[in-house]
Amino acid sequence: MTVDTVLVTGATGRIGPTVVDRLDQYRVVGNSRSGGDVGDAHVRGDMTDPGDAYGVLARSDADAVVHLGMLSDPDHTPGHTTFESTVRSTYNVLEASEALGVESVVLASSMAALGTGFDPDPVRLSYLPVDEEHPLTPRDPYGLAKQVMEVTAEGVGRRADAPTITSLRVPWMPRPAEIQRQFVERDRSLSALREHESYHSIRNTLFSYLHAEDAADLVARAVEADHAGHEAVWATAADTTVDVPTEELVAVEFQDVESLGEFEGYESLVSTEKARDLLGWEPRRSWRE
Repeated sequence: MTVDTVLVTGATGRIGPTVVDRLDQYRVVGNSRSGGDVGDAHVRGDMTDPGDAYGVLARSDADAVVHLGMLSDPDHTPGHTTFESTVRSTYNVLEASEALGVESVVLASSMAALGTGFDPDPVRLSYLPVDEEHPLTPRDPYGLAKQVMEVTAEGVGRRADAPTITSLRVPWMPRPAEIQRQFVERDRSLSALREHESYHSIRNTLFSYLHAEDAADLVARAVEADHAGHEAVWATAADTTVDVPTEELVAVEFQDVESLGEFEGYESLVSTEKARDLLGWEPRRSWRE
């Protein structure tokens, strides 16, 4: 597989510019609904519209597509809008990619597919650390959309002419300034976090994060992936966001959940072994540094 041009949807969004900068070895065509100057060229279009999706992919002449152009914060949109943004846009991107001979598609899935983040109830866990075999049990519109997105990708991936499709299940992806402000300059003890207004979400997402630049490195690896059909991978930083050893954290917060092995240090509650084995990727950056 030879990739010369990569289309990045949602290129002007939260993580888009970081991904575009990382893909500097390619000709990068940015896409958004509102326009912008991110990338070597920019094509406007709404990926929830099938005509726009085909048009944007055709005009970009892309060999690979990184689909980031979905709602990342569903708190300010109705449930049906949140769901539609992910599911319709993904279906359109995959259909157009197959029809136009795109080699590789990278999809921005989410930790929410597990049933976390925006779910008002506690996360439902069968064991720790979480891996790709762990059941997905989302109920909120955002999490459901990410799961349906992956099911759609799995189906398209079974087609004879399907591109390589990789779904990246990621948590919050802070940039360096956010890491400095939210982690380094704040009390990250468990007692302090329990007083935080977002503690429910912090716990539900297993105290995980992923440095934005590590996320961009992962995207770059996935662009060149050559596995058959669709694969989903978990991707988090190697450590947690709390200044408590993981073994102690599990004993206090997830005491009723089975642990598959022992934890050492501050290691993540999410396994990234598949991302390492499939894509050759490992997280390299930590807020503790």
